Amino acid sequence: MSGKNLDRSHMVNLLRNFSKQVEDAIQIGEGSEVPRSIGKNVDKILFVGMGGSAIGGDVIRSLFSAESSLAIGVSRHYDLPKFIDSKTLCIFSSYSGNTEETLSAFRQGLKKKLKSVIMTSGGELGNLSKRFSIPWIKIPQGFPPRTALGYSVFPVLRLLANLKLYKWNVRAIRETVSLLGTLGNKKYAPEIPFQSNPAKQLAKELWNRFVVIYAGAELLDSAALRFRNQIEENAKAIASHHILPEMNHNEILGWKFPEQVISACACVFLKDSKDHERIKLRFKITEDILAKQGVHSLEIRSQGESRLARLFSTIHLGDWVSYYLALLYEIDPTPVVVIESLKRQLAKA
Repeated sequence: MSGKNLDRSHMVNLLRNFSKQVEDAIQIGEGSEVPRSIGKNVDKILFVGMGGSAIGGDVIRSLFSAESSLAIGVSRHYDLPKFIDSKTLCIFSSYSGNTEETLSAFRQGLKKKLKSVIMTSGGELGNLSKRFSIPWIKIPQGFPPRTALGYSVFPVLRLLANLKLYKWNVRAIRETVSLLGTLGNKKYAPEIPFQSNPAKQLAKELWNRFVVIYAGAELLDSAALRFRNQIEENAKAIASHHILPEMNHNEILGWKFPEQVISACACVFLKDSKDHERIKLRFKITEDILAKQGVHSLEIRSQGESRLARLFSTIHLGDWVSYYLALLYEIDPTPVVVIESLKRQLAKA
């Protein structure tokens, strides 16, 4: 599983250095100049973005589900939802600053005079921030957006802590940074041999299969979405995901036809030590049902003590697995040629 000839953009180095990215992202958040008054009377937070720039909002929503009474939403659309009001803090996230859907929603926000913060590396969104004096969390350029998850999450967590909307947990931060450093360099890195490398082993199990990912709704739901997206963007392979218990009310019935598709599937269960007891039971029953259908199933268990560490440890393994899947498919994980072509066609219209 050597990426020397395939990984021409050296994505492997971004994976290795993800813990350092998190540390840098925290420093960016600490240095952001966002007036504290913007957090006054906020009872809702809406993240607006697409693709790799939106997943940070999903991660924060997952973290907040058991840690905050704030309503958290993620909007992936040209238009802002109607529920936003003067008590909503809108965070417009576009890594390039040129995402057309996000720019459209941001211009609507300007007209409504919403409480807004911009997170981008520059582009048109950065220009609009300067023009209209909207607080801007400036993140570094030069990353494929999906590899900049640390910059999408940790500056916002630091900002929300500064605004008294989130309790900054130093112990959880330290645990997460340390764990990511260990996993990225001593567990999943290319020089770690196959027999000792869980990421390589899982990638081999998923190779040439349609990957279906399941997680509980409490914490790892965003990790499931992230894993699916990473398989699709890095390995250029189709995948899907669903969340328990909802999956048990619909998709569980779909594991029958077409038979040739079912036989080509691999199901990955993302499990957390703190999953609801009924979710744990549902996982077991669901796995038994799928086994009777001949479905190849595997599991990923979160690592760490804090919610932050458990979520990011799961995400990080998924990122590495998608990388090794790309190598198995003999494709460079970084380029997204089809997406770039689609954007050019949209720009012409």
